Amino acid sequence: MKIRGICRAAAVILSAAVACGAAGLTARAAETPPAAFTEEERAYIAQAKPLKVGYVRDRRPVSFCDGNGELAGISRPIFDRIAEISGLTFQYVELPEGQVTYDYLLQEGFDLVTGVEYNSENQHARGILISDPYLSSRKVIVAKEGLNFASDAPLTVAISTGSQTIKKVLSGQYPNFRFTDYPTMEACLDAVKNGEADLLIQNQYVTEYWLYKPIYNDLMVIPVMEMGDQLCFSAVTPLIEDSSPEWREKELLISVINKSIAQIPGSEISAYVVSGTLENMYEYTAADFMYQHRYTLVLLGIALLIICLLGYTALRARFRSISAQADAKAKSDFLSTMSHEIRTPLNGLISLNYLMQQNADDRDKITSYLKQSSNISQYLLSLLNNILDMSKLQDREVTLEQKPLDLDLLLETVESVERGGLERKGLHFTVTADFPYPGILGDTVRIQQILLHLLDNARKYTQPGDTVTVSGSQTKDAHGDILTQIRVRDTGRGMSEDFCKQIFQPFTQERDTVSQGNGGTGLGLSICSLLAKRMGGSLTVESALGEGSCFTFTFTAKPAAPVLEAAAAKDAETGSAAQSGSPRILIAEDNELNGQILTELLEEEGFQVLRTENGRKAVEAFERSSPGEYGVILMDLLMPEMNGFEAAEAIRALNRPDAGTVKIYACTANTSQEDRDRAFRSGMDDFIAKPINVTELIRKLRG
Repeated sequence: MKIRGICRAAAVILSAAVACGAAGLTARAAETPPAAFTEEERAYIAQAKPLKVGYVRDRRPVSFCDGNGELAGISRPIFDRIAEISGLTFQYVELPEGQVTYDYLLQEGFDLVTGVEYNSENQHARGILISDPYLSSRKVIVAKEGLNFASDAPLTVAISTGSQTIKKVLSGQYPNFRFTDYPTMEACLDAVKNGEADLLIQNQYVTEYWLYKPIYNDLMVIPVMEMGDQLCFSAVTPLIEDSSPEWREKELLISVINKSIAQIPGSEISAYVVSGTLENMYEYTAADFMYQHRYTLVLLGIALLIICLLGYTALRARFRSISAQADAKAKSDFLSTMSHEIRTPLNGLISLNYLMQQNADDRDKITSYLKQSSNISQYLLSLLNNILDMSKLQDREVTLEQKPLDLDLLLETVESVERGGLERKGLHFTVTADFPYPGILGDTVRIQQILLHLLDNARKYTQPGDTVTVSGSQTKDAHGDILTQIRVRDTGRGMSEDFCKQIFQPFTQERDTVSQGNGGTGLGLSICSLLAKRMGGSLTVESALGEGSCFTFTFTAKPAAPVLEAAAAKDAETGSAAQSGSPRILIAEDNELNGQILTELLEEEGFQVLRTENGRKAVEAFERSSPGEYGVILMDLLMPEMNGFEAAEAIRALNRPDAGTVKIYACTANTSQEDRDRAFRSGMDDFIAKPINVTELIRKLRG
């Protein structure tokens, strides 16, 4: 970054020297040597008090306030030379942010203002005394790449409050321009970057300084306008030109300054520009580093957050479960396991981050490292989710749904999800189930979770040519409850008798399975066992080394009315009616970084996206859209002005045909059951937890 900045600075310095030597100071070069000060001027200098000079706030590198509260920048050595030549003394004071009035300047006792634009309007204005230019550059246009500049186009121009004269000059030359005031140069650049303004017109030195900042890498100087930018002093007086002593005193002041300026060679001014530009070249900050590496840092931040949560939740869950007699040993074993489970992927993340820094210019390597970082982050997220499930199940905080479900349909779904992976490995996969009472009350998601995990295990610990079989049976007891039993059997490597006794304990894995690349978090079977117990059943295993394994999942449920064909038909209709292609998406996200990342992710996938900063703006954007313009709304829950729940309710209440049909997905880190229930009550269609599984999100959006 430093080398790049020096190269860019060299180009600016060269153009600066040319500008100072040719554009701004040719008139001075043609003059005869300046006349000495008159008697009247010398008398004025002798009795003149220190002059209070106001300068525009933070106009780097031309003029700004340094760390010691002193005026610094290109202008300072020029002013010092004027003081040396004239004998005047100056006291420099930074002007407040915003538009400064002459009444304010008079009231605060200012004698001069610097950085005033030297142009015909200021020259001919009655009641304003301005000096000859002390610094010459040029005005440049800053815009996003690809701007179609045309003088008759209705373009919006950002203007800082310290550059108001340019507005009057440009209004005459470009009557179709619309001008918007912003308090600072940085605010003007942000407006152009964010699309609030089409372009910015500003001094070349000031512009080049700010364009070193990485956040403005998508902005560029457009060479379509040649306009000089000469800076001068203005005497502070509200008087109309007359022969009063006060007016004459201001005339003498400006005359002394003009004669002093005329005695400074153009080459000397150029040297000040070169020195001031190098000394005040933009400093690469920690914020710039964070912006350039924001995606990597987000991944690391997520990983560190997960690690913190893992430590807290795992310790809390584990400490509650250990017995008093084995307290010390259990703590040691648990911390040792957690240390291994966390340090291994964390070491990978840290190493990958180092490699990314070392290979920042190699796009292929960065892509590979980011993919590996994503895989590690997904593993850490899985570990966190499993530990949270363990903690909630052990504390009986998980509420199982009791809704009508069809076991035949549920088993078909599990089969369709797993068959491809099993057959690609070369396994023989069969499903034979006899459910005389398929309609029961239960939690579809949790039953599927258990079966999918058992089948994933079977796939991991088998070899091509082995067999995996799912079988099911049911009976009804004297009370009318349905007892369901589902077995997942494989002919894989099997397990030892000792290991079978502890297989449902947390973080349990046989050493040889880990060594062969089949290691997981060691929590899946523990969670499945706890879920089975919460359903009034059990999860057991029978196995022997070399003979395969058989897991038996048993649970009790109340009977339910047969699943209506109408419901299935409705689901099919909903699926067929889903929009094809890529719907336009409205995002409500108040966090700038999260919103930017989500927007870029979706745009990379071909979606058209509009992001709003809160729920109120999301409602307004939807109201302004044409019916059917937006297919999906991704709604954060906690936002200022109007939260996601209120925004969803407001959209559903609108009197327009798509208000009740547009898909609204909660997209939030608040994943409690209470938040989920409230989201659905407010009219949302689905719930997407952060960190977002991008693949799953894209699947939903294109579903």
